[in-house]
Amino acid sequence: MTEVGCDVLVVGGGLGGVAAALAVCRAGRTAVLSEPTAWLGGQSTSQAVPPDEHPWIEQFGCTASYRQWREGVRDYYRRNYPLTPAARADRSLNPGAGRVSKLCHEPRVALAVIEAMLAPYRASGRLTVLLGYAPAAAHTDGDAVRAVELRETGTVTPVASVTPATPGTPGTGTGTEPGVSVTVTADYVLDATEGGDLLPLTGTEYITGAESHEQHGEPSAPAVADPADMQGITVCFALDHRAGENHVIDRPDGYGFWRDYRPDFWPGPLLGWTAPDPATLLPFERTFDPNPAEPDGPLSPDQCEDRGDKPLWLFRRIVSRNNHAAGAFDSDVTLVNWPMNDYWLGNVVEVDEAEASRHIEQAGQLSLSLLYWMQTEAPRADGGTGFPGLRLRPDVTGTRDGLAMAPYIRESRRIEAVTTVTENDVSLALRGERGATPHEDSVGVGSYRIDLHPSTGGRNYIDVGCLPFRIPLGALLPVRMRNLLPAAKNIGTTHITTGCYRLHPVEWNAGEAAGALAAHCLTRNVEPHQVHGTPGLLADFQAELVRQGFELAWPEVKGY
Repeated sequence: MTEVGCDVLVVGGGLGGVAAALAVCRAGRTAVLSEPTAWLGGQSTSQAVPPDEHPWIEQFGCTASYRQWREGVRDYYRRNYPLTPAARADRSLNPGAGRVSKLCHEPRVALAVIEAMLAPYRASGRLTVLLGYAPAAAHTDGDAVRAVELRETGTVTPVASVTPATPGTPGTGTGTEPGVSVTVTADYVLDATEGGDLLPLTGTEYITGAESHEQHGEPSAPAVADPADMQGITVCFALDHRAGENHVIDRPDGYGFWRDYRPDFWPGPLLGWTAPDPATLLPFERTFDPNPAEPDGPLSPDQCEDRGDKPLWLFRRIVSRNNHAAGAFDSDVTLVNWPMNDYWLGNVVEVDEAEASRHIEQAGQLSLSLLYWMQTEAPRADGGTGFPGLRLRPDVTGTRDGLAMAPYIRESRRIEAVTTVTENDVSLALRGERGATPHEDSVGVGSYRIDLHPSTGGRNYIDVGCLPFRIPLGALLPVRMRNLLPAAKNIGTTHITTGCYRLHPVEWNAGEAAGALAAHCLTRNVEPHQVHGTPGLLADFQAELVRQGFELAWPEVKGY
C-alpha cells in the first residue's frame, strides 16, 4: 500500500472538489484530489449535465474562479471551433444555444478548461490528482480524521506503474496497477464526493432523505421523516440526428418494463411526451423536433419567465450547428436529461455497493429504453412514429455505451451542521420583500428555485420559488468533527433546500470556500469552528475571500 502526505485531501473531483483544490493550491498549500471516474468535473463532465444557473450569472452571483471557468469554455470554442463571425464576436456566446443555461457546452470542453486551470499546480507538484480512486476506509482520532484509504475503482487504465506523487515533488506520475490502495494523510480532509461518502466512513454525523415538517417547520416537508426518500438519479446521454439513416440500437433488456411503466403520479406512460409540469403538477406536453430551424429572437434561459423545457431538443442542446460555418456540423448535439429518464425506483446512497450498482444499471436501462422508444415508437408531429436517425454519441460522453460516465446524483448525505439552511430561510412566499435570511457569516451566494425531482419515496415534483441566498459558513461546519469539511452537495441543507443549493455555481462556491477555509486555518493556526465563532477571525477570513473574488452578498435583484 502506498502512503501519501499533503496539507489537504480533497476526496471527489466534481465541481466542488475541483474548486476546493484550486483554492488550496492558490494559497500555497499542497493537495491530493481523488476522483472515481476518468474525468474531473462531475456534473459538467462525467455526468454530462450542462450548467443550471441563475438568470444574473453573466453579471454577478458567483466566484471569480467560476467565472474564469465559464469564460474559459467560451474561449475554447473561439480558439478551436469554426464559429460563424457572429458567434465568435458574441461576448455571451452560448455554444449549444440551449435553453437550460446561458452556457450549454460539451463535457469534454468543460474538462479541458478544468485541466488547464489545474495544470500549473500539477506541474509544480503542489497538486496530485488520482483518477480512478474512491474512498474505502478512514482512520480517525477522536474528532479528527487522520488518513483516508483510497482504492482503485478499475474505471481508469493506469498509464504507468509508478508511485503517486508526494505533493511538492515534481516529476512523478500518478498511475498505479489495478487494485492498488493509496493511504493519504492530511491536516484537513474535504468530502467532495457525490454522495457524501466520507461521512459514514469517518463517523461524521449526517442526515439523509426527507426531514419531517415538525423538525424545521418547512411547509413543503412531509409530516413524517423518511431518511430513504431521496431525489431520483438520471443517467444522461448525448444524441445527434442523421436524417435518412438508421441508428436504432438493440432492444434494451429492460424495455418491456419501462415501455409499460406508468407511475401513479404521472399523467401517462413514463415513456411519452407528456409529463407533469414541475410547478403545477398538471399534464404538460413536450415537443420533440430534431434539428429545428432556430426560433425567432434570442433564446432565454431565464426560468423566471420560461423554463425552456417544452422543446426537448433545444432544452439541453450542447452543439448548435447554426453557430458554426456552413457544413461544419451536419447535426446539432443534444443532451438527454429529461423527466422521462429520471430514475426513482431505488437509492444509490446509503445502500450497499451491489444495490447501488443494480439501481445505476436499471437507470441506464431506462435511458436506453427511452432512446429505443424514440427511435422506434415515439409519435412524430407529421403523424408517423419513430426517429431512426437518432444516434448515440459515445465520443461526447467518453464511454463505450454512449451513456454518461457517471449518474447524475441530485441528493447527497448532508452533514449535521452548525447552521442548517431551511425552506424558511429562502422561500419567496415566506420571506417576500425581506429577502433570504441575511447570514452574516456568508462565504458566498447562490440562487435557484427549490427544484426537487420525483423521489424514491414516490413523491412528485416539489417546486418552490426562492430568493437569492447566501451560503453560511456554519453550513460548512460539522457539529463535531474538527478537520473534515463538506465541499459539494453535502453541506448543511435540508431535503427541501438541497433543491436550490445543489446546482453548479453553488457547488463550486461551497467547495472553493471549504478549500479556502482549510488553507486559511493552516496559515493562521486556527480551527474552522474558531473562525466561525470569533468575530475578528471571521471578518479576516471573509476579507480574504473577497480578495480572492468571492461575492458574499447580493445586490438588489428579483427573486424567483
